Amino acid sequence: MMAGVSLTGVFTPNLWSGGPAPGQLYNFPATKTQNESRTHTMYPSTSGTSVVGLVYDGGVMVAADSLGSYGSLARFRNVKRLFRVTDKAVLACSGDIADYQFIREVIEQKVRDDEIHGYTPELNACALHCWLTRVLYNRRSRFDPLWLESVVAGYKGDTPFLGFVDKIGTAFEAKEVATGFGVHLAIPMIREAREKGNLTREAARKLLVDCLKVLYYRDCRAHFKYQLADITPEGVTIHDDLDLKQETSWEVASFVRGYD
Repeated sequence: MMAGVSLTGVFTPNLWSGGPAPGQLYNFPATKTQNESRTHTMYPSTSGTSVVGLVYDGGVMVAADSLGSYGSLARFRNVKRLFRVTDKAVLACSGDIADYQFIREVIEQKVRDDEIHGYTPELNACALHCWLTRVLYNRRSRFDPLWLESVVAGYKGDTPFLGFVDKIGTAFEAKEVATGFGVHLAIPMIREAREKGNLTREAARKLLVDCLKVLYYRDCRAHFKYQLADITPEGVTIHDDLDLKQETSWEVASFVRGYD
């Protein structure tokens, strides 16, 4: 333990590692004195932006672009942030790419262990969502969080499932979920479309593409290349290397004012 000098001049140990000594003020959050703490995860260097998902008649769809931003630099343009866990579950994440790669490796090993030991039934979306909630809350409670906002999509039995978990373990289920700027831009679009009637597969895919277009226009961390996952009772289909560039136009940019 580190030692400190109290107001009376007596040399005393800290109350806890990185904390104040008796009689001293606490330098919250004490980042300068926490020599033993792990603070690298608090400052993601390469991150991904929005993920958007929705439940439609007959399945669930999730989409995310493939950009890994190094700060404000569009550094890595082929980062896959969406992957198939099992035939009943898909995971997509925004946030720290390193943390996403770590949790993906853990989940893939968990699925392999289940297969080797013959566990049945296979991991479904609801079970993955519950497990991920516990893991992220546990890391947050240890003050070493995984800097992620996760979307879990798939099936629980014969029922479509779509859930959200963030880096502190806050979790919920909904018919439409999003992360990042998608919360502000994509969710209102999806809810407005639902008011007009049920969503078919074709309508759901067009709606997700429209959401990604808006994010590409309005979010400087978004990109035109994206992935789209379609989860049905028959299984998971992931479409990679899709492209919005031919469907977008920046001619409207000349009408934007106030950024000069």
